[in-house]
Order: sequence, then structure tokens, then C-alpha cells
Amino acid sequence: MSLLHEVLTFNEKFVQEKEYEKFQTDKYPEKKLVIISCMDTRLVELLPKAMNIRNGDVKIIKVAGAVIAHPFGSIMRSVLVALYELGADEVCVIGHYDCGMASLQAEKTIEKMKARGVSEEKLDTLRFSGIDLDRFLHGFENVEDSVKHSVDIIRQHPLMPEGIPVHGLVIDPKTGRLDLITDGYKA
Repeated sequence: MSLLHEVLTFNEKFVQEKEYEKFQTDKYPEKKLVIISCMDTRLVELLPKAMNIRNGDVKIIKVAGAVIAHPFGSIMRSVLVALYELGADEVCVIGHYDCGMASLQAEKTIEKMKARGVSEEKLDTLRFSGIDLDRFLHGFENVEDSVKHSVDIIRQHPLMPEGIPVHGLVIDPKTGRLDLITDGYKA
């Protein structure tokens, strides 16, 4: 059985047995918080447990490295929608130690792309179109600095409402310990 069919088979049973009922809530975050977090698999259950968050409490935006790479990209748009349309009134950027983005090297990723069938011609087309693949695929050197950078992008965004606290934290994916990097109440 393929992974997709395994998921669909489980889902059918989940719905039939009304397992969804214990997760029912509305679209407005109870704790009025939007979190930008890494997509790391170790954080799927650990992060909410470490923060005492349950279904319906917060909006969580998952992205590689918890990095906001572009101030007018989909991540920042999601933050703004959470603030203006969905009742959030605080933002928290949460990176983590031992993040894969800290060791991401564009050259190695491009080599893996080629090995999986992306042609040099396609890569050249992107380069000739003004896409800087090295920058696009670059990670970061230091998780604390990366979190500070994403926090600054949010705080300085021209569409951010005034007075919104934007916090920065780093979580240990082994223990769940949260280290405060930037206290949005003091900014």
C-alpha cells in the first residue's frame, strides 16, 4: 500500500469514528498568537507541548528554518492575515538548535537537484532570468541571528500594525527548552 493510500484509509476510519470531534474549534486563535516555526519533524508535537498549546490556541506557520526570506512573500502575508483578519495580536518567531538550514549549502543542494533530474539547462534558464540560486538556497550561520533577522523583518514591515509584540525564541529539539532571544514587550 502506498503512503497516500495508507493516509486515506486511516482518514476514512478517523472520520467514521468521529475522532475529529476532540479537535473541533474555530478559526480564531484562542491565545491570539501567530507562530513562525521551522518545519523540522522533531517539532511537530514537541513545540506545542513545550508551549502549552492545544488545537485552536494559535496560528502556526511552518517554513524551513523559521526564516522569513522575503518581506512580501507568502509567510509575511500569512502573518498579516493572522493579525488583521483572524484575531492574533502577538507574533513569535521560533527557530531551533541543530537546524538543517544552518548547514544548507546551495552548491550541494544544486548537485542533488541534478542527480534527481533537474537539467543544467533549467538551472541556466533560472540564472539567466535573474534568479540567484546561491542566495535562494542559502541557509544561515547562526540560529539566534537568523531569528533576530526574521523578527526585524516583521517589526519593520510597513504593513505591521503598531504595538504588536514580536518575540524571538529558539527551542532545543531534544528537550523542548525555549531560549528567549528577543522579548517583544521590551522592543
